Amino acid sequence: MLPNGKPELLIPASSLEVLKVAVIYGADAVYIGGDMYGLRAKAKNFSAEDMKEGVDFAHEHGKRVFVTANITAHNKDMDGIRRYFGELKEIGPDALIISDPGVFDIAREVCPEIEIHISTQSNNVNYGTYLFWQRMGAKRVVSARELSIKEIKDIRAHIPDDLEIETFVHGAMCISYSGRCLLSNYFTGRDANLGACTHPCRWKYYIMEENRPGEYLPVEENERGTYIFNSKDLCMIEHIPDLVDAGIDSFKIEGRMKTALYVADVARTYRQAIDDYFTSPELYESRKDYYMDEISKCTYRQYTTGFFYGKPTHEGQIYDNNTYVRKYTYLGIVGGITEDGYAVMEQRNKFCVGDEVEIMKPDGSDCHVKVLAMRDDKGEAMESCPHPQQMIQVRFSETPDLMNLIRVSCE
Repeated sequence: MLPNGKPELLIPASSLEVLKVAVIYGADAVYIGGDMYGLRAKAKNFSAEDMKEGVDFAHEHGKRVFVTANITAHNKDMDGIRRYFGELKEIGPDALIISDPGVFDIAREVCPEIEIHISTQSNNVNYGTYLFWQRMGAKRVVSARELSIKEIKDIRAHIPDDLEIETFVHGAMCISYSGRCLLSNYFTGRDANLGACTHPCRWKYYIMEENRPGEYLPVEENERGTYIFNSKDLCMIEHIPDLVDAGIDSFKIEGRMKTALYVADVARTYRQAIDDYFTSPELYESRKDYYMDEISKCTYRQYTTGFFYGKPTHEGQIYDNNTYVRKYTYLGIVGGITEDGYAVMEQRNKFCVGDEVEIMKPDGSDCHVKVLAMRDDKGEAMESCPHPQQMIQVRFSETPDLMNLIRVSCE
């Protein structure tokens, strides 16, 4: 819990740019991965230099940074982890997120001044486990996603106030218990528990009875197959009061492979919902439709409340497709403003002079503007920007601020 009595809003970041977006758009803390030993090997992740800059940026804004080191470590990993923690000691993040007891011991030895948070990968489902990890020296334990509100509240009643509970409240759900999945390793040789998940739970499957080889049976009456393992995304923004009442200290958002647009949208919407609730529960209740409308502007798979209100039924799965709902396209982030009022951007998706786009602001407002002119980094006029990650300068009908995101509706 923060000193102001509010739960911490913990946001993921895949890169230095996204970390800065998370901080600007409302995060209290950001969790990131280094080049090794986290569970998102396909994410861009952070070099030591970027991590140091990111930690410094967050601290300048009064925010914290946690580093994931939550792989299931093998013997060959141990010496490298020791060296890595020595590097982190110099960088100075606020916490390490760890699941493996051997890795935990190395962290306690090499950088005892850095908090240790126990990853959801450790299957933390009872108060005895929380108390065990506190005796070992952990500051915080991340609850398993399979826990209900009632179970979390019961854990809080059995543990000291200074042992923090962190809980996922939004984002993708995993088919396996606390994310410990073997499907990816079985099908592709890429181990989810070493950070290389290929998300086979989103693939299409058929059922075949062993005495009827070649006869593929549909599931859920869909002749094209079924995405039977494909969970809906978790979303608890309509249930902030229950999360607060359960005694959760940190509201964690999933998505360390997501875009800056996703991070900005989710961070600022949950920021508004939390602040509104602590200002006035009536204000929060009156704005629920607004929160859901805003949170649905980022990419998602349809929403569910997961295990919070009991074991999910078949309604928590998506059987007919593995695609995301996408209502907006990310165009770029404003990295600077020229003397003559052009926004300097690294373009992420194509747009053209004359297009109507939105400037997305951290305070929750969106400014609808027109693209008046565009030029490349040499000052040559352009009518469109077709090349991804091209540095461009854009004049809008209203000048954005530094770090504002630019997006366009797909509808």
